[in-house]
Amino acid sequence: MDRKWLAIGQIAKRSGVNASALRFYEQKGLFGSVRSEGGRRLYPQDALRRIAFIRVAQGVGLSLGEIAEALAGLPDGRTPDRHDWHGIAGQWQALLDRRIETLQLMKRKLGACIGCGCLSLEHCALYNPGDQAAAMGSGPRYLLGDQPSEREY
Repeated sequence: MDRKWLAIGQIAKRSGVNASALRFYEQKGLFGSVRSEGGRRLYPQDALRRIAFIRVAQGVGLSLGEIAEALAGLPDGRTPDRHDWHGIAGQWQALLDRRIETLQLMKRKLGACIGCGCLSLEHCALYNPGDQAAAMGSGPRYLLGDQPSEREY
């Protein structure tokens, strides 16, 4: 069966993705192209479905690395079908659940100390005296799920 090939401009127009983004995705190994005799990039028409998959995955907050990992699991670099999507969505469910929990925690604690250890906020002396959060590790410890020690504020 012959594949239908589209130039980068055609793919960009049909997918709604800029040509520069398509070249970037290709550089990251998310899909490939061939070169015409004149040196133009040509993409298989089914790249449109692969690009749609990438855009949907980015829309739910997945990184290009996470997307590439899912696509790498497909044989022969093919576009995900319904069965593939079911498996990939199942793998991503736990990841998305963790992100939702982190966002909900951030929402609840947005007005309070985030445990960064900066001691520069007015309330840090109350929520993080002596930079106790630093002993828990680097980063915003309370947003990462660590709890401040029990004490009266």
